[in-house]
Amino acid sequence: MRDFLRNLGNGASQAALIVGLVAMPTIAYAQSAEEPVQAPVDEAEPDNGEIVVTAQKRSERLVDVPLAVTAVSGETLAGAQVNDTASLTRAVPSLTFQQGNNPGNSSLRIRGVGTQLFSQGVESAVSVVVDGVVAPRQAQGLSDLSDLERIEVLRGPQGTLFGKNATAGVVNIVTARPSDQFGGSAEVTVAEQGEYRFRGSLTGPISSTLKARVSGFYNNVDGHLNNIAKNVDGNGYESWGVRAKLDWEAAPNLNFLLIGDYRITNSNCCSRVPVSIVNPAMQTLLGPIVASPKNRDISNDDGSFTRIKGTTVSLQGDWDLGFGTVTSITAWQYYRQNDSFEPDGIFSNPVRYVGAFPYSAWNFNNTNMHYGNFTQELRLSSNGSSDFTYVVGGFYSHLDLDREYNRRRERCATGTIGQVCTVPLTADSSGFNGNFKSDNYALFGQVDWRVAGGLHLIGGLRGTYEKQTVTGRVYGPLQTGDTLFPGTVINQGTRSRDDSAVTGRAGLRYEFDRNFQVYGTYTRGYKAFALDIDATTRFDNQVGIAPEHVNGYELGVKWVAPGRKFDINAALFRSDFTNLQVQALLTDPVAGTFQTVLQNAGKSRSQGFEAEMNFRPTRGLSIAANFTLVDATIDVPGQSCPLQVASTGTFASNFPVNTCYVRSTTVGGVTTLSGAITDVVGGQLPATPRYRVGVTPRYEHEFGSFGGFVQVSLNYQSDVSFALNQDPLLKQDGYAIVDASVGINTLDNRYALTFFVRNLFDQTYYSQLNHGTILANAANPRDLWANINKDADRYVGGTFKVRF
Repeated sequence: MRDFLRNLGNGASQAALIVGLVAMPTIAYAQSAEEPVQAPVDEAEPDNGEIVVTAQKRSERLVDVPLAVTAVSGETLAGAQVNDTASLTRAVPSLTFQQGNNPGNSSLRIRGVGTQLFSQGVESAVSVVVDGVVAPRQAQGLSDLSDLERIEVLRGPQGTLFGKNATAGVVNIVTARPSDQFGGSAEVTVAEQGEYRFRGSLTGPISSTLKARVSGFYNNVDGHLNNIAKNVDGNGYESWGVRAKLDWEAAPNLNFLLIGDYRITNSNCCSRVPVSIVNPAMQTLLGPIVASPKNRDISNDDGSFTRIKGTTVSLQGDWDLGFGTVTSITAWQYYRQNDSFEPDGIFSNPVRYVGAFPYSAWNFNNTNMHYGNFTQELRLSSNGSSDFTYVVGGFYSHLDLDREYNRRRERCATGTIGQVCTVPLTADSSGFNGNFKSDNYALFGQVDWRVAGGLHLIGGLRGTYEKQTVTGRVYGPLQTGDTLFPGTVINQGTRSRDDSAVTGRAGLRYEFDRNFQVYGTYTRGYKAFALDIDATTRFDNQVGIAPEHVNGYELGVKWVAPGRKFDINAALFRSDFTNLQVQALLTDPVAGTFQTVLQNAGKSRSQGFEAEMNFRPTRGLSIAANFTLVDATIDVPGQSCPLQVASTGTFASNFPVNTCYVRSTTVGGVTTLSGAITDVVGGQLPATPRYRVGVTPRYEHEFGSFGGFVQVSLNYQSDVSFALNQDPLLKQDGYAIVDASVGINTLDNRYALTFFVRNLFDQTYYSQLNHGTILANAANPRDLWANINKDADRYVGGTFKVRF
């Protein structure tokens, strides 16, 4: 433990102090506690305020689960205007989000670790599970939320029970089940900048054994950016969806739940905003835009868009055998995404002269991707609470994914900067299409055995087998007269690969009483190898990248004080990754190419301390607080140097680290030189603040036949880097966001009205920061572009809800 705390670096003293503060009240309470361990309750939210979760695929009280879990109710999320999975970062302190050019290039991270690369051949490190069905690709997991019972965020490797795409953690979404009482709700939200949202549900019995629930949502959000070239808003979206559930009690001990979910999203996401422009030529191309952190003006051809359709159908069967319950979940998912990103970021129709840069316009950059996924899970879990509880089962998944990508950019040879091109254009173009198939088989089991007194032994294993096959071809040019896109190799072929792994979990926990436990666990996690399916893939001879492994360690304490005046969930953690799957950005300013290559990093580590606390000092007043310290580092070789950093020389051996150099490689007497690269050692994982602190006081009061509340939420995070190559220009300073809301409701909660303000003090922040593409080179490195969310500006709104 001494070495562990020393490795926390500058945050060690803070972590030690907080651990001490946590330990003092828990030890004092343990000395006087005589309450026996009791069975967990089965209800989702019992009358005494206890929360039941399914984080271990059994119904258990949150305080009994020996792992770090954040559980947030649907009502709490709705009240905080958390409308999609990306917004969960406001409710879960260890969860962060990094925006990309489309949902497939965006990423959730837990404790600093998430998807570091964006090939459709690679799974996310943060698994998103909805009603027991896992999303096979991260784009599908970034979606709108509606009609929720709760969301559980499981932190750290969770592969024993949740599979190979959970090396960082799990976002477990549980939607509301049908009720045996007729009822429903409708909710309307209206906010500034043209934001309109509607959510509704209807539920009730059809017969004595059959009940149903139908819910839906519709969102129409105008863009929060102003495109001065096209006189339109940028980064808005429209989405809608419907979910239907049938709950059939076929026998007193046999239940079936059929779920159908369909949703559509259309957006003109994700334009980037110029926040720093130094190059006069770039300023000429942007016209009157004044770049700054507060700038919300863009000038492009409005060519970026994302169109998504998704369907999920699942059937869950639960057969209660008395001693245990057999659960079967059969699911079929279909997902389609068509997207285009406008890399040049300028108004270029008609094409204008931009100088000697390799291209003047890049508007055609279109991807079509769709897949079907069949999964089957069968498991047996023990019922209730006893000295020996267990979950055992098997899992199968078949994924069939098709992807097509075409790109074309144009050049203007001569002219005046910013003026319409008057000479014939030349162009680069290429494309590819491919198919990715995978079959995954797994057997898993986990037990919790009370060996003596309050001492429990935890153990689990998972055996996994995976086979992947990729077939594809790269072609080009796309039009007569074009040249082949730089870095593209025309090829075609089929490659297959398989692998197996055994992972698991082991640990101890001690229950001092039913509301106080400490635990320590070790977890071995695994994410499968990956074959690539992208524009630069060598389909004829690729070998892919190696599997990702993680060794996770966690020491935790959970305590609920008498009378529930205070509760805490705290953990010390460390996860050591080998062969972390990342994406190298290979930049060639001369050719104007920005290619991504899949690779395995060296070692990576995420360690730290986190605590979530709730205080209830008086009737009506509650204070939620959280603190997270994360030291998340990575060793990753072969990254392109930051544009503004010059090479220190050429090396054939004894390569330097954390500096820019050219690598010389000699094979068969032939010497080749790399571009300028840097081997990062001990770098900061992207989008990962070292500190996050949150405090949310809420006061509720009844007056006459009404009730009301006031709530303020403060969330602070320290600085973050957005680049694996540790580019010092792509960093964001720490900032604090304050949200506030006030509401009134009838005492029966039939009617409720809430007014809210997001980002009360108008604090700008970025969800991504980069150099852009056009005119970006060593001579012009300080032109910076950012992805900016709507709530990076203050806005107000209101929500009206009715229940019946």
